[in-house]
Amino acid sequence: MKVSTRPEHATRAVKVSSRAEYGMRALVDLALHYGEGYVQSHDIAARQGLPESYLNQIMTTLRRAGLVSSKRGPAGGHTLSRSPDAITLREAFEVLEEGASPWWCVEVEDPDCAYAPGCGVRPIWMAMKTAAEGVLDRLTLLDIASTRTPVKK
Repeated sequence: MKVSTRPEHATRAVKVSSRAEYGMRALVDLALHYGEGYVQSHDIAARQGLPESYLNQIMTTLRRAGLVSSKRGPAGGHTLSRSPDAITLREAFEVLEEGASPWWCVEVEDPDCAYAPGCGVRPIWMAMKTAAEGVLDRLTLLDIASTRTPVKK
Protein backbone atom coordinates (compact mmCIF):
# COMPACT_ATOMS: atom_id res chain seq x y z
CA MET A 1 0.00 0.00 0.00
CA LYS A 2 1.32 3.41 -1.00
CA VAL A 3 1.19 6.05 1.71
CA SER A 4 1.07 9.67 0.61
CA THR A 5 1.57 12.80 2.67
CA ARG A 6 -0.29 14.82 0.03
CA PRO A 7 -4.02 15.35 0.15
CA GLU A 8 -5.85 13.08 -2.29
CA HIS A 9 -6.95 16.01 -4.47
CA ALA A 10 -3.37 17.29 -4.83
CA THR A 11 -2.43 14.35 -7.05
CA ARG A 12 -5.22 15.19 -9.48
CA ALA A 13 -4.57 18.92 -9.84
CA VAL A 14 -2.82 20.73 -12.67
CA LYS A 15 0.15 22.33 -10.98
CA VAL A 16 1.49 25.86 -11.14
CA SER A 17 4.67 27.06 -9.49
CA SER A 18 4.67 28.62 -6.04
CA ARG A 19 6.03 31.73 -7.79
CA ALA A 20 2.86 31.99 -9.90
CA GLU A 21 0.58 31.23 -6.97
CA TYR A 22 2.25 33.74 -4.65
CA GLY A 23 2.45 36.36 -7.39
CA MET A 24 -1.22 36.03 -8.25
CA ARG A 25 -2.17 36.20 -4.57
CA ALA A 26 -0.07 39.37 -4.19
CA LEU A 27 -1.67 40.93 -7.27
CA VAL A 28 -5.17 40.14 -6.00
CA ASP A 29 -4.20 41.67 -2.65
CA LEU A 30 -3.04 44.83 -4.44
CA ALA A 31 -6.31 44.85 -6.42
CA LEU A 32 -8.29 44.67 -3.19
CA HIS A 33 -6.38 47.70 -1.90
CA TYR A 34 -6.23 49.59 -5.19
CA GLY A 35 -6.69 53.31 -4.73
CA GLU A 36 -5.57 53.23 -1.08
CA GLY A 37 -1.96 54.18 -1.87
CA TYR A 38 1.16 52.07 -1.62
CA VAL A 39 0.92 48.74 0.18
CA GLN A 40 3.99 47.49 2.02
CA SER A 41 5.41 44.04 1.29
CA HIS A 42 5.19 42.94 4.91
CA ASP A 43 1.46 43.73 4.94
CA ILE A 44 0.85 41.69 1.77
CA ALA A 45 3.02 38.85 3.13
CA ALA A 46 1.16 38.84 6.45
CA ARG A 47 -2.31 38.88 4.88
CA GLN A 48 -1.47 36.25 2.30
CA GLY A 49 0.77 34.03 4.43
CA LEU A 50 3.73 34.47 2.08
CA PRO A 51 7.47 34.57 2.86
CA GLU A 52 8.35 38.26 2.59
CA SER A 53 11.81 37.75 1.08
CA TYR A 54 10.37 35.62 -1.75
CA LEU A 55 7.49 38.07 -2.19
CA ASN A 56 10.01 40.90 -2.67
CA GLN A 57 11.68 38.95 -5.49
CA ILE A 58 8.31 38.39 -7.14
CA MET A 59 7.36 42.06 -6.75
CA THR A 60 10.60 43.04 -8.53
CA THR A 61 9.60 40.82 -11.46
CA LEU A 62 6.09 42.31 -11.53
CA ARG A 63 7.53 45.84 -11.39
CA ARG A 64 9.95 45.15 -14.27
CA ALA A 65 7.04 43.77 -16.30
CA GLY A 66 5.06 46.97 -15.72
CA LEU A 67 2.26 45.45 -13.66
CA VAL A 68 3.30 46.99 -10.35
CA SER A 69 4.73 50.37 -9.35
CA SER A 70 6.97 50.51 -6.31
CA LYS A 71 8.20 53.27 -4.05
CA ARG A 72 10.98 53.04 -1.47
CA GLY A 73 10.93 54.50 2.00
CA PRO A 74 8.71 54.50 5.08
CA ALA A 75 5.67 55.62 3.06
CA GLY A 76 6.58 53.31 0.19
CA GLY A 77 5.35 49.97 -0.96
CA HIS A 78 3.64 48.64 -4.04
CA THR A 79 0.55 49.45 -6.07
CA LEU A 80 -0.86 48.20 -9.34
CA SER A 81 0.44 50.27 -12.24
CA ARG A 82 -3.01 50.17 -13.86
CA SER A 83 -6.55 49.67 -12.72
CA PRO A 84 -7.39 46.07 -11.71
CA ASP A 85 -9.89 45.87 -14.57
CA ALA A 86 -7.08 46.62 -17.06
CA ILE A 87 -4.85 43.69 -16.04
CA THR A 88 -5.87 40.27 -17.32
CA LEU A 89 -4.94 37.15 -15.43
CA ARG A 90 -3.16 35.94 -18.57
CA GLU A 91 -0.91 39.01 -18.60
CA ALA A 92 -0.01 38.42 -14.96
CA PHE A 93 0.29 34.64 -15.31
CA GLU A 94 2.63 34.89 -18.30
CA VAL A 95 4.97 37.14 -16.32
CA LEU A 96 4.98 34.73 -13.38
CA GLU A 97 4.76 31.33 -15.07
CA GLU A 98 5.97 32.11 -18.60
CA GLY A 99 2.84 30.76 -20.23
CA ALA A 100 -0.11 28.49 -19.63
CA SER A 101 1.26 25.42 -21.40
CA PRO A 102 0.79 22.26 -19.36
CA TRP A 103 3.70 20.61 -21.18
CA TRP A 104 6.78 21.88 -23.04
CA CYS A 105 5.83 20.39 -26.43
CA VAL A 106 2.87 22.74 -26.92
CA GLU A 107 5.02 25.83 -26.48
CA VAL A 108 6.60 25.31 -29.91
CA GLU A 109 5.13 24.68 -33.37
CA ASP A 110 7.37 21.71 -34.20
CA PRO A 111 8.62 20.02 -31.02
CA ASP A 112 11.88 18.10 -31.12
CA CYS A 113 10.36 14.93 -29.73
CA ALA A 114 10.53 11.37 -30.99
CA TYR A 115 6.80 10.92 -30.28
CA ALA A 116 5.61 14.14 -31.97
CA PRO A 117 4.54 12.73 -35.38
CA GLY A 118 1.93 10.37 -33.90
CA CYS A 119 1.65 11.64 -30.37
CA GLY A 120 -1.69 10.83 -28.83
CA VAL A 121 -1.45 13.23 -25.88
CA ARG A 122 -0.10 16.41 -27.51
CA PRO A 123 -3.61 17.35 -28.76
CA ILE A 124 -4.81 17.05 -25.15
CA TRP A 125 -2.06 19.39 -23.91
CA MET A 126 -2.85 21.80 -26.73
CA ALA A 127 -6.56 21.81 -25.83
CA MET A 128 -5.73 22.39 -22.16
CA LYS A 129 -3.45 25.30 -23.08
CA THR A 130 -6.14 26.87 -25.28
CA ALA A 131 -8.77 26.48 -22.56
CA ALA A 132 -6.50 27.92 -19.85
CA GLU A 133 -5.54 30.89 -22.03
CA GLY A 134 -9.22 31.55 -22.74
CA VAL A 135 -10.06 31.71 -19.04
CA LEU A 136 -6.99 33.80 -18.23
CA ASP A 137 -7.80 36.20 -21.10
CA ARG A 138 -11.42 36.61 -19.95
CA LEU A 139 -10.73 37.37 -16.31
CA THR A 140 -9.11 40.44 -14.80
CA LEU A 141 -7.70 41.13 -11.36
CA LEU A 142 -10.90 43.05 -10.65
CA ASP A 143 -13.01 39.98 -11.45
CA ILE A 144 -11.10 37.93 -8.88
CA ALA A 145 -10.80 40.71 -6.30
CA SER A 146 -14.53 41.42 -6.45
CA THR A 147 -15.22 37.90 -5.15
CA ARG A 148 -12.92 38.38 -2.14
CA THR A 149 -13.15 40.31 1.09
CA PRO A 150 -10.01 42.26 1.99
CA VAL A 151 -8.10 40.78 4.92
CA LYS A 152 -7.05 43.32 7.50
CA LYS A 153 -3.65 43.25 9.22
